Amino acid sequence: MPRLLIVDDDATMVSLLKTLLELDGFEVTPATNPDRALESMRQLRPDLVIMDVFMNSRDGLELLRQVRASADLGQIPVIMTSGMDVSDRALDAGADGFMLKPYSPPELIAMIRQKLN
Repeated sequence: MPRLLIVDDDATMVSLLKTLLELDGFEVTPATNPDRALESMRQLRPDLVIMDVFMNSRDGLELLRQVRASADLGQIPVIMTSGMDVSDRALDAGADGFMLKPYSPPELIAMIRQKLN
């Protein structure tokens, strides 16, 4: 069962995503405190990370750059999400994919499956 980590400070969004993705057969761990996201990644060793670009306490793109610069985390696929189309910035920072909110769950699940293969 693929393990996913969701890094987003929007608890409602995380709760919805967790339910949807678990129904689709994923093991989902939320990380609603972006300041502890790297620590969560090291503990969990997820197969893929879904991360919001704009969070209250952290810049998701900066966090993504830290992941990519990290020897032990750099290979984990990361899908960035945002309500603003900053796909170019996200991909430039090292994202494996970008989803513009609001996206449909089947679109997200299709991208997750594509990045896991």
